[in-house]
Amino acid sequence: MAGTEDRRILRTQNNLKNAMLNLLKEKELHELSITEVAKQAKCNRVTFYSHYKDLNALLAAIVDDHLNGLASYFRKSFQDRTRFSSTDVERHLPIFEYIYNNQFIFSLIIKGEVLPGSQNQFCETLVQVAGTELRLEEESDIEIPTLNYFLTYGSLGFFLYWINEGFKEAPETMAKKLAVLHGKMYKGAVVVEE
Repeated sequence: MAGTEDRRILRTQNNLKNAMLNLLKEKELHELSITEVAKQAKCNRVTFYSHYKDLNALLAAIVDDHLNGLASYFRKSFQDRTRFSSTDVERHLPIFEYIYNNQFIFSLIIKGEVLPGSQNQFCETLVQVAGTELRLEEESDIEIPTLNYFLTYGSLGFFLYWINEGFKEAPETMAKKLAVLHGKMYKGAVVVEE
């Protein structure tokens, strides 16, 4: 019985998230109402409030889902590897692929105009994965966390450029460009064993 109820809760939350994303393609967040989102999700306001405090909380849940998905996809890309060069396109390609496959929500996240702080959440997600699961091969005069933040937040501008250009370049092309830039900063990294 609890499994059925859990599935029902997840289905309702997914319906609300999908409704919100669909409506955001047509309107700005401040133009939306809870009633409108609930109606699009085929539920009522009471149901909405049983899951989320307000539209910002719903949007935050959507962002969390997609950032968790990005982190998982990124982790899987180097799961079976022991090391990679900073110029390995495979190091960066999964991030670009995931963003490309979820263009609309990542445009909102990376531009940071709809949900304040979402740019930082995006960067912190990448910093967390790289900081806990990868380490540089060579010695560095710069502390690893400092370099990790520099590379990640510097890459934010790279992602913004790609979004502003309408994703016209393929993920592989963008990954190659970022690999060249990272190759100028460090030589390689090894995957930290659990």
